Amino acid sequence: MPRDEDPMIDPIEEKRALQDTESRIAIHGHPLHAMLVAFPIALTMCVLGADLLYWWTGDEFWPRAAGWAAFGGFALGVVAGVTGTVELLIVPGIRNRSASWTHFILAVMLLSVLGANWVLRIGDPEGAVLPWGLALSLIAAGLTAVTGWHGGKLVFDYQIGVSPGGNSRS
Repeated sequence: MPRDEDPMIDPIEEKRALQDTESRIAIHGHPLHAMLVAFPIALTMCVLGADLLYWWTGDEFWPRAAGWAAFGGFALGVVAGVTGTVELLIVPGIRNRSASWTHFILAVMLLSVLGANWVLRIGDPEGAVLPWGLALSLIAAGLTAVTGWHGGKLVFDYQIGVSPGGNSRS
């Protein structure tokens, strides 16, 4: 039986569930998750940059900087991830889209790599850079790009987390 003929699915409820995409975790209509992801993204790229600078210069400052950036990226990524997970679970229009779950899975993978990259650097920041630290930094940067692309797709294509009133002056 085709889905649109299934008597168990109310088409009005299904449409409402897909349209209900407004952020519940927000400050004056501005989604907290979108505000928080900027920091872990920037710090993840800083880890890669610091690893590359250490490889290029040999200056022992860069592995320590990379270690702190890895810690910050992981810790702030967890905070951003918690807000995103709460949104995913409590907002039907977000929860009902497979693209949201793809973004979620990629984000969990990214946090796992960031956490491993940070833990690897504890105790011996210089020894951790080559080859595993740099490899994890490259993987994290790639996952950041793909995860961010999926997050942007949710906002721009599906209007996830966008206020229905448009421009608010709150």
